[in-house]
Amino acid sequence: MPDPTAVTAPRPTTALDALADEYVELSARLDPFLATSLGIPGHDHEVTDFSPAAVAERTDAARTLLARAAEVPDEDAADAVTRAALTERLGLEIERSEQHLDIATVNNLASPLQSRDELDQMPTDTAEDWQVISERMSRFPDALGSWAQSLHEAAGHGVLSARRQLLLGAEQARGFAAEDGFFASFAAGAVGDDAQRARVQEAARTAAQGYLALADELEQLAARAPERDAVGRDAYALASRTFLGSQIDVDETYAWGVEELRAIVAEQEAVARRINERAGNGAGSSVEAAKQALNADPSRVLHGTEELRAWMQDLSDRAIDELAGTHFDIPEPLRRLECRIAATGSGGIYYTGPSEDLTRPGRMWWDVPSGTTEFHTWLETTTVYHEGVPGHHLQVGTQTLQASALNRWRAMMCWVSGHGEGWALYAERLMDQLGHLADDGDRLGMLDAQRLRAGRVVLDIGLHCELPMPDSLAGSAGGAWTYEKAWDFMGAHWGVTEAERRFELHRYLGWPGQAPSYKIGQRLWEELRAEAERAGTPVRDFHRRALELGGLPLSVLEEALR
Repeated sequence: MPDPTAVTAPRPTTALDALADEYVELSARLDPFLATSLGIPGHDHEVTDFSPAAVAERTDAARTLLARAAEVPDEDAADAVTRAALTERLGLEIERSEQHLDIATVNNLASPLQSRDELDQMPTDTAEDWQVISERMSRFPDALGSWAQSLHEAAGHGVLSARRQLLLGAEQARGFAAEDGFFASFAAGAVGDDAQRARVQEAARTAAQGYLALADELEQLAARAPERDAVGRDAYALASRTFLGSQIDVDETYAWGVEELRAIVAEQEAVARRINERAGNGAGSSVEAAKQALNADPSRVLHGTEELRAWMQDLSDRAIDELAGTHFDIPEPLRRLECRIAATGSGGIYYTGPSEDLTRPGRMWWDVPSGTTEFHTWLETTTVYHEGVPGHHLQVGTQTLQASALNRWRAMMCWVSGHGEGWALYAERLMDQLGHLADDGDRLGMLDAQRLRAGRVVLDIGLHCELPMPDSLAGSAGGAWTYEKAWDFMGAHWGVTEAERRFELHRYLGWPGQAPSYKIGQRLWEELRAEAERAGTPVRDFHRRALELGGLPLSVLEEALR
């Protein structure tokens, strides 16, 4: 009987598929946090070992897979794509591991410091669920302590994150562990009898102690860390390749980012002029005045997190209903997307994919900062499309359903930021082209997001590669980039709160190459669609074929589609 969840027909498992599938199981065993993220059962009570020996074991597993893969031939076209992707991704993983880069990275969004995020992925409905959570939380000091060992070893080889990142990391760790921080509030939601809830609270205190000890370690390392935020041109090339799966011309991409930002500003000002004319405020093309007019419209304001969550869910559900069977093929299992409010207060909005067996659905999360009680729909409509459908949920969900047509590694583990985030940004523009952002307010919000992403290309490349600031661009003071100049530049182009802007700037400084991957990936997706259309391929068919390839390095995606 055909698998009702499959997007494409199953194909016989090849020798290379079998090796890739084995690697997924091994990776889940060696990295329980990864297993939870992927929805692979059996490891939720465990924590990941980040010690030097454990990191070496995972790197050796990647080397072994590449060596074994070299001994088997490709049996079909899917194998050829798998081999290219494995070679690029695992080769890069090995290269970075040999330089201690990943394990030594400390930042505010994507380092072992944020391991507590995996608790969000775990079921919390029953006392038995909370028993598993308690086991994991009680082991957090082991995981964090093992990471501290690797941080010190990397430091011995001269590999350290910038001092700013280490101090910010210590601050974040102490925030998680505070009396009113994440672990205390998370444990307060436990279910079960009094004894069970007491065990959860004790485990939460144990986890918090692990974070306090980590904060001490980060502060000690900060004393010997470099002051310089910029990583330099050579290190940036490797970082960029990590997030794109392809090599860019830094100077050409920087110049393109500047022109893209200028074009988006002009487009946004044209929309703002129409909004201001309707508002009768005489503000001409002022984007700021248009935003104020939109914020003053009570029909565009949401009050409280529950109203926000319900609005997100309704908009997401409607997008799925309207797009399914017209512009996209959306399998039935992917027509369920849960919208949730996260608990740490960082201000992030993000998506987490479904479990392999689809019992845990894809979820869109909004981590609302403490004290934020009002939300503006004009600004966030495009965010729902980015994180939901046709953005990450359609993309990641389709990829997850490909295990029987490809292999589990391609369906579950191969994630490349330029591919994934590029697709989600492409989806925002596409929804405008499909008429879902016909309202000028919603369209201004989409352009605000696009402006931020183009600005990231300019700031991230310019600051880390120490290029001169662009001339005649709003917020640009000229000369060399500095922390202060970057802050002013963001003030001119980032339509977010000051707290969110500060978090974003620290993110770019600690995660070089990642932020530009959105816009650079979008650029390639739009080029590939234009080529397909010139060749006579219907857009819906292009989308289906591209998404069914799963996540790929951009260089491999280009080759597969062309």
